[in-house]
Amino acid sequence: MGMVYRKAYTMPVPPGAEITERDGQRIARWRLRNGQLRTAEVVNCEDGLIRVRGQSRYYLARYRDGDGQVVEVATGAKDAVAARAVLAQLERRAELVRSGVLTRAEGDAADHAGVSLKRHFDAFVQHLEAKGCEPRRIGMLRCRLERLARECGFGRLNKMSTGAVEQWLVACKDEDMGAATRNSYREALVGFGNWCRRTGRLTRNPFTDLPRADQKSDRRHQRRALTEAELTRLLKVAGLRPLAEHGRATIASADDRQRSKKSRATWKRAPLTSADIGAAVDRAREALEDNPSLIAELEREGRERALIYKTLTLTGLRKGELASLTIGQLELDGPMPYAVLDAADEKNRQGSSIPLRPDLASELSTWMAERLAVLQDECRAWGEPIPARLPADTPLFNMPSGLTRIFDRDLAVAGIAKRDERNRVVDIHALRVTFGTHLCAAGVPLRTAQAAMRHSKPELTANVYTDPKLLDVAGALAALPTLSSPTPTSPSIDHGRAKASA
Repeated sequence: MGMVYRKAYTMPVPPGAEITERDGQRIARWRLRNGQLRTAEVVNCEDGLIRVRGQSRYYLARYRDGDGQVVEVATGAKDAVAARAVLAQLERRAELVRSGVLTRAEGDAADHAGVSLKRHFDAFVQHLEAKGCEPRRIGMLRCRLERLARECGFGRLNKMSTGAVEQWLVACKDEDMGAATRNSYREALVGFGNWCRRTGRLTRNPFTDLPRADQKSDRRHQRRALTEAELTRLLKVAGLRPLAEHGRATIASADDRQRSKKSRATWKRAPLTSADIGAAVDRAREALEDNPSLIAELEREGRERALIYKTLTLTGLRKGELASLTIGQLELDGPMPYAVLDAADEKNRQGSSIPLRPDLASELSTWMAERLAVLQDECRAWGEPIPARLPADTPLFNMPSGLTRIFDRDLAVAGIAKRDERNRVVDIHALRVTFGTHLCAAGVPLRTAQAAMRHSKPELTANVYTDPKLLDVAGALAALPTLSSPTPTSPSIDHGRAKASA
């Protein structure tokens, strides 16, 4: 026979508590943060300290489960009558398990059904952290699950239903949410359901049959590759713009010029373009001639930014993967330069050796030597030991936090449209698309391009990361064999043959 009870506990005397005598007992009185008054008995401990004794607000139930083991579970009830009702349900379920009416898995799932979803989400996040998932991805999954639970009205695991999720997905489609975004919410829910099934929280995953949206017919963020001419302009602008920003010309409206030549409060900076960026650099050098250290710093910033773009384009690395590379992960002295990408920093968590083209490896060596010279100058100025080489854990590049915004501004100055006539976008990840497209355009076999892109399927390389607009389709058609068509016969000959046959 089971029982319900409230667990007794002791705790330190709360700060500011008032201790009084009542009926021969010492009582502590204090107020909670919300202003409620609490009282509890004061007891002496073995170590000579005094503590207050209390009881849990919620009742616990102790009973024998389906395997005959004594277990203790929280009823979630503050009232003894309600707690006994919960105990009766638990004992009845245990009896059904012992008699074989319910399986052990169904009994365990029933125990988890009434637990709040927040506790399940917390346990799911701990599981992902133990697996070593990327913190950014864990946070994104939790946000999606919490939004689904909030907007679908799910408070507990036994309240989650496929029908409510389907209605929510349809409503999101009507609100113009893209297919890829809807699928990301579906994948988060399916992954959570699979984990619940493996841990005994559910007997099956009810979300496996959720329909998947068609991303091919509803692509909202299709990227395009950059041409060689566009890449040349982009690298030029990236290298010069940090310094050129200090040499932009000022423009004033006609009213300002007529009012006063000395009033410059409403004057604006003229926009930079690829054609006049060289003149802006010259003006910046003239304006900052008394500050050569700032000029050198801005020039280094431009070289680093252009080298970041070039490395992304010639290696196919993702932005986060490039940001994770350190000096110690580069092997530039051998016959085949390469960079070692750790498994923890790669998207597929496998780890790879990224080949580097000789010209890129040479530029990276020069860049590292320049950074070493700067570090040595700083150590001399501070009176510290002068290092002979950069520390192995030094990041290869100081990736700016606003690289996406910086890239968009570089595109605008270079005269490269953010979106083309087919609404395809150019962003940082489009440099990876450029890498795959130019591999295909150069005639690299698909299997080799797949290995260079580090894709699991060749279809991903051929269909998603190859821009057909830059492929030489006309040249491919010219390579087809010349086919001669049959010479048509004249009508007179046909007429004569018709008479002869008649």
